[in-house]
Amino acid sequence: MNYTNKNLCKIRTITTFLTLTKDKSKWKEEILKACTFCNELTQKFNKNDYEVQSIRIVTNAFGEYLNTSSLKKAKGDLKILSNLLNSFAGDNLRIRFAIGEAKTLNEIELVPELIKDFGDLCNICVNVPIDEYNILDNELITHCSNVVRKISQITPRGEGNFNFTVNFNCKPYIPYFPASYHDSNLENSYVVGFETPDLLIHVLKEFNKNKNITNHQELFNNYYEIMSKALQYHVDNVKEILCSYKNNDFKFIGIDSSAAPSKNCSSMVSVYEQLGVPYFGASGSVEASSLLTKVFKGVKNMPLVGFSGLMLAVIEDLGLSQGTVDKNYDIRSLLTYSSVCGIGLDTVPIAGDTSIDKISALMRDTGTMAFRLNKPLTVRLFPYPDKKAGELTEYESDDLCNCVILDVP
Repeated sequence: MNYTNKNLCKIRTITTFLTLTKDKSKWKEEILKACTFCNELTQKFNKNDYEVQSIRIVTNAFGEYLNTSSLKKAKGDLKILSNLLNSFAGDNLRIRFAIGEAKTLNEIELVPELIKDFGDLCNICVNVPIDEYNILDNELITHCSNVVRKISQITPRGEGNFNFTVNFNCKPYIPYFPASYHDSNLENSYVVGFETPDLLIHVLKEFNKNKNITNHQELFNNYYEIMSKALQYHVDNVKEILCSYKNNDFKFIGIDSSAAPSKNCSSMVSVYEQLGVPYFGASGSVEASSLLTKVFKGVKNMPLVGFSGLMLAVIEDLGLSQGTVDKNYDIRSLLTYSSVCGIGLDTVPIAGDTSIDKISALMRDTGTMAFRLNKPLTVRLFPYPDKKAGELTEYESDDLCNCVILDVP
């Protein structure tokens, strides 16, 4: 079975984590250091025939280096950073920037306007904790729900929510946005993230062409083995490339082995179909989700960080988006699958008039599952202005697929 084609496995991101201080005179040096590092490593990957899709820079909590005493001053500081990033950006490689977590209520209130003005150079998250009774901070969740609502109202079609997420039980070193954040107590470092749906579908199709196995247990054992072997091949290649590149500015922490689908690669729905599930959302979807998670968690020879699991991002995946049109699954289904996989409720379109209480309840359900099962889960909801559940979205962003707005039960 041929799984060595490097076009099947993309490097979705090289993500650096760095600390900024209130000394603006040092920002240029730090940002340049990160961009230079990412560009050099990108060239190294390209020379070894691996495509790098984006480079990302994640900072410590923005309240530690931006002037947050007023919205105007915070925007002024972000303008400085934006100009620096734009001046260092290459012609063909996308730079994305996360300003870390919002920690205080004052900082959270700034989020909608900052995202409105700076978009993809202003990815932000909030980490919601639990108390000694394992109860989530609902006051904080309510504030976050209001942020989601306001972003939907002040950005075209609510697309600004692409840059904001609420994290539950998420540790540093997530390479994917906007859940990424950095702790200033940690050293500057980097993580590599993958995009592998094309690889998974390729090896499954090859196997299924000639399979003569009827026993379900044996079949799933084989599926696990072939996907794991294919993914491990490319992980080992990446390890060899990283070992040949020396840099004293950023410490390698690990990889995120998640498949990380996008609208520009095969859909994870096709993976489910190759595993014998009639459609994503049909009976058997939980079992298939669990198997895929085992594949991503089973990677060897490299430290795993971030999610390293199954990602189901509704409006970043063409197949999942079509599934909303076909009414193959709902929000309850996504929550169920989160129990055995990945990321939570990610890029889920909901009606623009969904109440704060309902949004908060969704967050509490997801957060409760994250801490109860000891796994990282996030919530990234997209209330669509002036549209109801069952209507079609009309997104214009290159990152987003149009689909049917889901009902919040």
